[in-house]
Amino acid sequence: MRNVISKHKARISLLVLLMLLHSASVFAFDWGLLTDQTITMGGTAKNQDNAIDGFSYTGSIIPWVSIPLGPVAAPNGNLYLSAGFTLEYLKEGTEYIPELLRTELSYLIGEGTELHAGRMFYQDALGFIVNGLFDGAQISMGLGNFGNLGIGAWYSGLLYKKNTHITMTEAEFISYHLPLDYNEFADTYFAPRRLIAAIDWEKPDINESLRFKCFLIGQFDLSGNDETYHSQYLGTKFIYLLQDFNFDLGVCLEYAEHKINDETQFEFSVAGEAGITWLLPTKVQDRLMLSYRFSNGTSEKADSPITAFNPITTQYQGDILQAKLSGLSMIRLEYTVRPVDSILLSLADSYFILNDLGTYKGAPTGKEGYFLGNEISGSISWFPFSDLQLNLLGGVFLPSWGNADRKSNPLWKVALNARIAIF
Repeated sequence: MRNVISKHKARISLLVLLMLLHSASVFAFDWGLLTDQTITMGGTAKNQDNAIDGFSYTGSIIPWVSIPLGPVAAPNGNLYLSAGFTLEYLKEGTEYIPELLRTELSYLIGEGTELHAGRMFYQDALGFIVNGLFDGAQISMGLGNFGNLGIGAWYSGLLYKKNTHITMTEAEFISYHLPLDYNEFADTYFAPRRLIAAIDWEKPDINESLRFKCFLIGQFDLSGNDETYHSQYLGTKFIYLLQDFNFDLGVCLEYAEHKINDETQFEFSVAGEAGITWLLPTKVQDRLMLSYRFSNGTSEKADSPITAFNPITTQYQGDILQAKLSGLSMIRLEYTVRPVDSILLSLADSYFILNDLGTYKGAPTGKEGYFLGNEISGSISWFPFSDLQLNLLGGVFLPSWGNADRKSNPLWKVALNARIAIF
């Protein structure tokens, strides 16, 4: 009797295996492995937070798989799965970081309507309010002559904190800089618990030259800490094309409810950007870009509701200086050229200005003025093969070119990065 049952189990197992193999042969899927290795050398200026000091190494291995869904001839969906393991060596010690990365289901649910769900990427139209991977869902709808509409909601509390980079409150800033400790994994690994919802609308073809985007974003603090910060953002961006010139202008208004213990403050702030890009009339592919990005600082009046602009995720404004946009303005001139198809060169000069003397955490404690300093940076990207990319970045930030703290030493950094894709 046992032999008969064993034979039936073997036949069932073989049948299941054949069905799985058949499914794998029917559904063509792609898979691959990415490696990202970076070596960095740097020196800090006096009292500069978040800066590279000495030697550091970061290496990541990222396997991924992409599976089409639906009919083989015309799939109407896709499932993308990826994970990563990162080894990070810093002056303070070595960290081993496992992550679930982009894990997204995309599915057409009607003509011009697509559903995205899972761990997915979201970025606002201006690019400096919220940017990164989040867990949630978004519906994108094509409205014909009325443009495109996107509605989504996401949660941040299950992601690795260093990739999400949310530091909206003092407690979150401190938690972000704590090293990963597996004995206190829950307290040192995860990002702050915030719920983010967004409505995006764009009209890419108002006419041949003008494009328009707008958005409404709300985020809600679910941390339960003594300090909570809820905020809403209303923004818009215009892009105007004129022959070899691109002009862009964007602005965002923030309204926040900032609660500390049992006291709630209602706060207002503004941020924006303007830029001109000139596609140069030369024999090579090159361009010259002048941009200005700003956010207001905190008012010196004690009862004023005007406070520094506070984005949801931190996007560093400098290549060398790790500067958060809050209470900061930046003027940047950048030249980019591709002398041959496999090489891309870039050279940039950026100047940083403080809009108040207390918001920017990287500035010296004894600030004397509002001009923070100048940054000069450059990069070379080489693509010898389609699956290999080498990047070299270097530059220096010069506090002596400002008046916030002329006595600070320069901040410099050189980084070499290699990215290899195995398909």
